[in-house]
Amino acid sequence: MESPQIINLPKILDKRGNLSFFEYPKQLPFEIARTYWIYDVPGGETRGSHAFMNQQEFIVALSGSFDVVLHDGEKEMRFSLNRSYYGLFIPNKYWRRMENFSTNSLALIVSDRAFDENDYIRDFNQFKTIRDER
Repeated sequence: MESPQIINLPKILDKRGNLSFFEYPKQLPFEIARTYWIYDVPGGETRGSHAFMNQQEFIVALSGSFDVVLHDGEKEMRFSLNRSYYGLFIPNKYWRRMENFSTNSLALIVSDRAFDENDYIRDFNQFKTIRDER
């Protein structure tokens, strides 16, 4: 099973402004099927709190900062995202939530699948049962 990991992205420095990007298969371990973003999160709010049976994601903080908290069924891991030249790869079957959003933060998420409500695991106890079945 794959593990979550920070992926450093190319950073092209230019006095007019820097540029970063990601491509499959150079930086991303999957082809992109869907892209969405999260913004205007009120102070103290949490996003996510679910896992996916099949979907994989890559999350970048394009602006501001936030934490991504992952759980593998046994232990919790926290990743602070606050730069646009790296992101977090999250394989399937990891419980995730996003919290501690700074003012004007912008989270970009790309995934390897189109939206499918049936792929979501929204109950933590059910998630742990599924993880234990591996």
